[in-house]
Amino acid sequence: MAKLLYSATMSLDGYIAGPGGDMSWLTDHLGPPNPTADRLLSQVGAILAGNGTFGGSDPNQGTDKEGAFGGQYHGPVFILTHRPPDEPVEGLTFVGDLKTAVAKAKEAAGDRYVNILGANVAKQCIEAGLLDEVLVFIAPVLLGDGVQLFNNPGGERVRLEPLPGESAHWYRVAH
Repeated sequence: MAKLLYSATMSLDGYIAGPGGDMSWLTDHLGPPNPTADRLLSQVGAILAGNGTFGGSDPNQGTDKEGAFGGQYHGPVFILTHRPPDEPVEGLTFVGDLKTAVAKAKEAAGDRYVNILGANVAKQCIEAGLLDEVLVFIAPVLLGDGVQLFNNPGGERVRLEPLPGESAHWYRVAH
């Protein structure tokens, strides 16, 4: 059964995107191959992203590395949105509610991960008790403003447990 994993690259001060969802800051931090990211890519069976991520910028825009995982991911992608585009977008499935989006993505992923892209979708999954794991890559930069990895003022604390044998910032959500 597929697990839901929220993975993101975060600035040292906790932002996954700059103001307005800008991802250009990440370009300077896309360096040599990362064994954890490479291993993750082979374990992703589907991607679930929000409309902000779908409509946001890509640090590799206009290059052969444009797209998820530097253009290396080629699988099912589900976009959670109440505002789907008027025309179909090849390779993307637009879904209007979280429960249906998660079910479709999990079915498509099989026994691999559904990789959550986007802070808002991750927050919704956490609030619904659906998120299984969190993986954070940390870039050596301070953005000062933007989209936080997780922002839930007044919300409940979410306890995370390090996954055994992982040297990266990879955690299991304690339910």
